[in-house]
Amino acid sequence: MRKTTLAVLSIFVVVMLLQFACRKVDSLTPVDNPDSEWLSGGSQTAFDQGSGAFSHAFSSLPANLERIHEIGDAQFNATFVSAPAPLNPGLGPIFNNVSCGSCHVSDGRGKVPGLGESAANMLFRLSIPGEGEHGNPVPVPGYGDQLQTRALFGKQREGDVTITYTETGYKFADGTSYSLRAPTYTFNSLYMTMPGNVLLSPRVAAPVFGLGLLEAIDENTILTNADPDDKDGDGISGKANIVWDVYSQKKVLGRFGWKANQPNLLQQVAAAYNGDIGITTFLFPKESSEGQTQFDSAPNSKGYELSDSLLYSTHFYVRTLAVPVRRNVTDSKVVEGKALFTSAGCIKCHKADMRTGVDVTLPQVSNQLIHPYTDLLLHDMGTGLADNRPDFLAGGTEWRTAPLWGIGLTQKVNGHTNFLHDGRARNLMEAIMWHGGEALSAKNKVNNMSQKQRDALISFVESL
Repeated sequence: MRKTTLAVLSIFVVVMLLQFACRKVDSLTPVDNPDSEWLSGGSQTAFDQGSGAFSHAFSSLPANLERIHEIGDAQFNATFVSAPAPLNPGLGPIFNNVSCGSCHVSDGRGKVPGLGESAANMLFRLSIPGEGEHGNPVPVPGYGDQLQTRALFGKQREGDVTITYTETGYKFADGTSYSLRAPTYTFNSLYMTMPGNVLLSPRVAAPVFGLGLLEAIDENTILTNADPDDKDGDGISGKANIVWDVYSQKKVLGRFGWKANQPNLLQQVAAAYNGDIGITTFLFPKESSEGQTQFDSAPNSKGYELSDSLLYSTHFYVRTLAVPVRRNVTDSKVVEGKALFTSAGCIKCHKADMRTGVDVTLPQVSNQLIHPYTDLLLHDMGTGLADNRPDFLAGGTEWRTAPLWGIGLTQKVNGHTNFLHDGRARNLMEAIMWHGGEALSAKNKVNNMSQKQRDALISFVESL
């Protein structure tokens, strides 16, 4: 009897899922079709609203590519150890973490450390004033461009950073109170004296799902939205970052990272292996510690540590992670919040609709109507959020518009609601109220909303 009941229930669930999926997939193309809003990643949308929502492969991969995705998944979560070792050798000698998945937990967002916790899901970019050979930030002598907070046994880490917060109270126009916490970063346990003019930029790990779709957006589509001189006079002057492509040895459009300082996913992955874990690849064959006074600065004589096939499998894994489906799209409160999001001007940077180009190497990302809520451009966010550290063309107050898709599932997947580049915002409203610069007008409109309107606005963002 129990087996019969379960069988009937299973058939019912399958039928309902098929009906739901067919109704949505049928509405992929028209931008003005409300049903298409459900499909944040176009046909590469995952129908999961639980703790695994960020970790699904594209739905239409053939078996051979599914296998590559699986290998990349294992590699993304592989724990590296010091060499020699039969499996995953090469860690360090200095590093920030031991695996990709240790920072990007469940392929999601990093968390700022609590009292007494290490900054395992954060990293700290370093540089000194000036420009490098390719317009890049200038590394700090003896430290490089990233503070390495951990080291192998018998080695000395570069140092650590203590984070303290100053709380300041504010009021919305209707008298409702809120507060923002401003972080202060202090170096400690440094292995050698740090120059007095060091520029520091803290970064939390960003979600990695949907990146293949963002990479597939045609460059001209991104540049069309750029208006660096604000010629239309709307107060929004998004600009492109132009960065160095290590493989092609030329300057190209940047689109990944908090300041759009990486040109493509392959370089993003290889740079993270090198800078965060101390793993060398064909793109970055030198140890991250090279040139630092506590280590032998000779080039790695044994060749690079991660094979091309494993690097490419990790790259393919990140490239083929699906985007979670929207929730509550037709809910009246969410609909109201969407209208407020638009009228406040948030939509000018967090653009809802993009269409990918044609990629013959991966048809699954081609010609997709997606809803990432980003323009992938740099915007001046004001002095409150400034790190005062230039990165190629990105100024000290400029940040790339963060994609908002999936943001409402952060609590379910990652167990926290820390937002912005350094995790200072403890919820979505705090993140909004930190906006300044080009976003000041939008923030002021939110400040003047009623409590009911603010609740609707947050409901909309949580639905993404």
